[in-house]
Amino acid sequence: MVQAPTRPHADPDSRAPGPRLPGVVLLRNAWRSLTSMRTALILLFLLALAALPGALIPQRSLNQRLVDQYFLDYPVLAPLLDRVGAFEVFASPWFAAIYLLLMVSLIGCVLPRTLDDARALRAVPVATPRNLARLPHHGAGPLDVDLDEAATRVRGRLRGWRVAERAEGDSRTFSAEKGYSREIGNLVFHLSLVGLLIGFAAGKLFGYEGQVIVASGGGQFCNTGILGYDSFRPGTLVDGTGLDPFCVRVDDFSAEFLPTGQAASFAVALSYQTGADLKAGRVDAWRSFPLAVNNPLRTDGSRVYLQGHGYSPVFTVTFPNGEQRTGDIQWRPVDPATLLSEGATKFEPPGITDDEQRRTSQLAITGLLAPTTSGGDVVTSVFPALRDPEVAIDVLRGDLGLDDGRGQSIFEVSRAQVESGELVRVARANLVPGQELTLDDGTVVRFDGVKDWVNLQVSHDPGQVWVLVFAVTMLAGLGASLGVRRRRFWARLTPSEQAGRTVVELGGLARTDRAGYGEEFDRLRAELLEPIEKDG
Repeated sequence: MVQAPTRPHADPDSRAPGPRLPGVVLLRNAWRSLTSMRTALILLFLLALAALPGALIPQRSLNQRLVDQYFLDYPVLAPLLDRVGAFEVFASPWFAAIYLLLMVSLIGCVLPRTLDDARALRAVPVATPRNLARLPHHGAGPLDVDLDEAATRVRGRLRGWRVAERAEGDSRTFSAEKGYSREIGNLVFHLSLVGLLIGFAAGKLFGYEGQVIVASGGGQFCNTGILGYDSFRPGTLVDGTGLDPFCVRVDDFSAEFLPTGQAASFAVALSYQTGADLKAGRVDAWRSFPLAVNNPLRTDGSRVYLQGHGYSPVFTVTFPNGEQRTGDIQWRPVDPATLLSEGATKFEPPGITDDEQRRTSQLAITGLLAPTTSGGDVVTSVFPALRDPEVAIDVLRGDLGLDDGRGQSIFEVSRAQVESGELVRVARANLVPGQELTLDDGTVVRFDGVKDWVNLQVSHDPGQVWVLVFAVTMLAGLGASLGVRRRRFWARLTPSEQAGRTVVELGGLARTDRAGYGEEFDRLRAELLEPIEKDG
């Protein structure tokens, strides 16, 4: 009977660690799973998949009118999509959750790799293998010099390499490595990736974006508060106060169209004042800038883009008491190809002190504006340029709902006021510039002409410059990590039995792609051995 071996007595001072708490183990495993490259790739795929609705379904932040039309076209599907945030994809909690998890996963995955690359960058070349003949590249031969002179020759041939010289008994070894810039490229790539994520996050936190319509011919806009914008999308930590002040003035606008009606170019003669000008009180210090679609104005950390343009019909209303009011409110394009536009220009009668009478005698001119009219009873536009403008208008009188405390669109009248009968149509006509229409109470409406307006977008992104810098350095690091080859070279010098001679053993190994290293190793071997073999 074979006796089982007895276990040695355990040292009381070297006890095994006790079991860890289940919660700690769960958190550790969850963190390892989250920060793995596999999880990062899955989250990146999910982020791309989550962004698809934002490209296929109209978004409120971009075009509310298309969202409203979607509700009309799909009355059953649209409310269901709205519940899951499909019309505000990039502001939805689930999209933000995927984006946040992706950032945490990438940072948790990249930082350890960065530390590994930093350690590899400082690493000393490894010791010389015992049997160099087993390496993919090797060679050996005698050298008719003593050990010290042979070592000097090897040092001279390995200039530019990182070399570690060691003594092994009577022999002397050299461990050399080249291509450390590959690790520098990896280090730069990973750090740039983290910086790129931080730059994107800074833009989302501290940036903002707003749109404003400015009339051509001297219209102005100042970036002093959110009330001057027609629409404003602040970053997470932006409350609309403390904006960098600057002012722009639209002096002139010009557009060129191809014979097919396609836009060829848009240009704005823009003047602007910087924040320093405003603080110094230099109100007349206007600088000129040729604003175009691909040429934004950059000032005070913000960018001003030309987004589009449209037309504002100019109406002059002469009231029965002889007083006149002129309105040139912008009308919005409903046909991008021909710039057929619709809108509403609203007037309040002057000189009326009675609130009830003033409220019930307000006027609104609504309808369509054709930059180049088709003629006939039904007005439509056949070309986007102002060649032959005409308006088809309805004149409404009554309560516009301006005093009920609720906001309403400048492009249309309140449908509730029309349906309730508080706002009624009193005239309808087609007018060209210079023509006028007389209402039943003697009020005269004259169509004077058309002005241009431009849609400007102001974007402020404090992380934009850093995103560009880190994107460039990331590409440079990636190029270095892919283009530089890491390779190793060893030499062992052993004194020969014959006095004054040294046996040289050489070995080489490519740590990455072997392409090209064979020629380099053969050249080193020839420089170290072949001349000596000829001398011998």
